[in-house]
Amino acid sequence: MNTDDPDDRFLQALQGSARAWRLALERHLKANGLTMAGWNALTAVADSLEPPSQRELARRLGVDGATLVTTLDRLVAGGLVRRGSAPGDRRVKRIALTPQGEAVADHVHAEAAALRRLTVARLDAGAMAAAAAVLEDLQRLLENP
Repeated sequence: MNTDDPDDRFLQALQGSARAWRLALERHLKANGLTMAGWNALTAVADSLEPPSQRELARRLGVDGATLVTTLDRLVAGGLVRRGSAPGDRRVKRIALTPQGEAVADHVHAEAAALRRLTVARLDAGAMAAAAAVLEDLQRLLENP
């Protein structure tokens, strides 16, 4: 990519900052025994009003069922989630946080929020607002071509 080209520079900065954020967050996740996939699943379950089915959870996370099963197996083995049958259909498996899973989700969420606050506190508020507006526009354009 040509860093003199504003489009290339923007895309490099977007990809680089997303990667740096993910790596910083992964350090905190690893210290808590989680992967990014595990954290995403744990967060999606925690944010659900009722325990989602494995199929609903896979759709929400944008992964296929086999990938999710591997992630859930690790979370179950770690005592963070449990699988249960849905009332009226034992074939449907609902995923719920265990008390330990709730505690870990709360703890890691607090760590991620602190990391975010410490990071963005060092940035100019006006530049942050402008960057957010550009990224929101970009997302809209990509989702509605």
